Amino acid sequence: MSEARVVKFEVLRYRPGEDVEPVTQTYEVSCPEDWRVLDALNHIKDEIDPTLSHRWSCRMGVCGSCGMMVNGTPKLTCSAFVRDYGSTITVAPLANFPIVRDLVVELDSFVEKLRRVKPWIIRKLEKDLEYGEYLQSPDELERFRQYSMCINCTLCYAACPVLAHDEEFLGPAAIALAHRYNQDSRDSGEAERFEVLAAGGEGVWSCTYSNECSEVCPKHVDPAQAIQRSKLLSALQWTGLWPRRDTR
Repeated sequence: MSEARVVKFEVLRYRPGEDVEPVTQTYEVSCPEDWRVLDALNHIKDEIDPTLSHRWSCRMGVCGSCGMMVNGTPKLTCSAFVRDYGSTITVAPLANFPIVRDLVVELDSFVEKLRRVKPWIIRKLEKDLEYGEYLQSPDELERFRQYSMCINCTLCYAACPVLAHDEEFLGPAAIALAHRYNQDSRDSGEAERFEVLAAGGEGVWSCTYSNECSEVCPKHVDPAQAIQRSKLLSALQWTGLWPRRDTR
């Protein structure tokens, strides 16, 4: 077993009522080989500075709550090994979100954007329970399975250059989830989502296709691909070459 390595963590701190602006605080932590950045932050919280605030839950790359900027890149800190970085690691709250305290950001705007694209199955007609469940073929499942892997970690929002200067943009995750349901054979809400996705200043056409969202996605959802496919469908629907599926 390899020896622990001392690493400097430069952590952005912001304490409402105490700090006018965010400030950087440095901690020296002795990190075992198998530690992730989240382990180091938990050590700081438990053993060095109990005033540090950060979010985490599952520690398994599933809940998406421990996303932060690690050396300037959006990462799930539970998946970012300390050994992959140098002797100094900077940790900051996710970019493009208001800071609540220290490494905790406000996600209300993201949740509202999710609501607007209606990421749930919409049925125009519900069949009686006696007829059983809505069946899908493997091919029908494959059309949207990749996009259903999103864990709402918002790393893609922190990486998005459009959101950096236009907070009204729906953003990668919301659009990817809208596309996921538009591709679901059980869904008939495409027409309802179309008006939101095709909106000029907020929808898919605001995306400049930098691909940063897909680069940082920990689940390989490829939201950039979902956005481009939504652009194509939007264009075809505006021209009438692709009818919107609004009945089922």
